[in-house]
Amino acid sequence: MAMSDSNWIHEFHDSGSAIGYEVLEVLHQERSPFQQIDIYRTRTFGTAMALDGCWMVTDRDNFIYHEMMSHPALLSHPAPRDVVIIGGGDCGTLREVARHEDVARIVQIELDERVTRLSEQFFPELCERNDDPRVELRFEDGIRWMEASGPGSADVIIVDCTDPVGPAAGLYDVPFFRTCRETLRPGGILIQQSESPLFHVELLAALRERLPEAGFDAVQHLQFPQPCYPSGWWSATMARRDGQFDVFRNNAANRLATRYFHPEMLAAARTLPRFLAG
Repeated sequence: MAMSDSNWIHEFHDSGSAIGYEVLEVLHQERSPFQQIDIYRTRTFGTAMALDGCWMVTDRDNFIYHEMMSHPALLSHPAPRDVVIIGGGDCGTLREVARHEDVARIVQIELDERVTRLSEQFFPELCERNDDPRVELRFEDGIRWMEASGPGSADVIIVDCTDPVGPAAGLYDVPFFRTCRETLRPGGILIQQSESPLFHVELLAALRERLPEAGFDAVQHLQFPQPCYPSGWWSATMARRDGQFDVFRNNAANRLATRYFHPEMLAAARTLPRFLAG
């Protein structure tokens, strides 16, 4: 990540491309025990956060990602009561989960507490449900927490993590997926952010192999735009234990106060380009 003389800050990607924003003000910079955290006020995307030089969240486009990481999985489950979020430190996904009145318990396990505390300060709209009595915020290693969780203790697991490098790499491997399957009740659903369909085809192909190897019966990619991430095109991958994706609660979907997601959008997200659909 670098700033030019014209106050533009760019994240350079190994694809030979970059995503940049015109920065009006540096709001905060610190090195947490886990990563570099930078927060800026940009001219057209509002407040933006970068972790280790990679854009993570902006005011203007975060709703797309957070809605797609939460509502498709929750609405594809007949009765989600207990939801676990691994990562998700900016709390936008948690906010969307909390819109579902039938959810009784939401546990979020984020490794870096500073990401959440800074989000509460600079992205308060994303953290407006942090004090919901159904919410438990934990700051520890998500893989270890999952290993210690009881079997059959969750209905939906949302893995809202960073790229599959460093501490997050294990969140994309078969042992972790097996742990998730054991934690899920029958019919439970796992959803995982799965990078760019354009730049990370190999990762999506690996997930199609690893999730069934871990015991999941159905795997489904969802694709959606995400301007602040490499290529501007992103994905999430859902997996279901014990059967296919044969439930979608349209009535509940239509009651949600969303900006991007609606029932027809799920059908669009499931429709993949030929090179991904095989």
